Amino acid sequence: MDRTAIILQARMGSRRLPGKSLMTLAGRTLLEHCIARLEAADLPIVVATTDRPEDDVIDAAARRNGALVFRGSSDDVLRRYIDAARTFEIGTVIRATADNPLVDPDGPRRVLELAENVRADHVVECGLPVGAAVEAVTLSALERAQALATDPYDREHVTSLVRRDVRFQSLRAMAPRTLRRPGLRLTVDTQDDFDFVARLLEGFASTELPPLGAVIQAADQLLVQNVVRQRLQRGA
Repeated sequence: MDRTAIILQARMGSRRLPGKSLMTLAGRTLLEHCIARLEAADLPIVVATTDRPEDDVIDAAARRNGALVFRGSSDDVLRRYIDAARTFEIGTVIRATADNPLVDPDGPRRVLELAENVRADHVVECGLPVGAAVEAVTLSALERAQALATDPYDREHVTSLVRRDVRFQSLRAMAPRTLRRPGLRLTVDTQDDFDFVARLLEGFASTELPPLGAVIQAADQLLVQNVVRQRLQRGA
């Protein structure tokens, strides 16, 4: 299995913001934003959702947007990734999640190239805004983690055991300098996150896929505007 593909996990049953994968931002759902930005890597995209009836809509939406679909365990997300990779004969997985509508389009290629060069089990970039990064991990490493994992946390978070256990070669690489903004939150986990990203995307055309650098600049401007507005409100 030497095939590389992106596996994008998505489900409707988010605890903090149910149904967020199909909530609409700037004319696209979160899932559509993710697929559109990840397509820049020119790799197959598999949307890995659960086998629960509520995720039939994820299945249909993914197929409409040209992605492959795998349906598996709801609680054991690590198992879902392994089964998806085996089904589509994927040896190296680029892991992405559907709560990150502003994921870096260039990220998959960077982590993949580094993983191949150093022959690592796992590579993730550090320093990017929260929600902008992807991970590269081998199917072999995921299978070994499945055999070793005893904590439900490791089955839910997929690569947590690979990242911390010395039996794996996991590399934390620094992101490009111009994209390092670890304090900036671009993920959508709560309603506040959703509202911020919605305002951020208002500054771009609905058909535009802005590079991460442009997104960071726009986010900085928006944050400054928010601070000024709050000060004016306090002084009123």
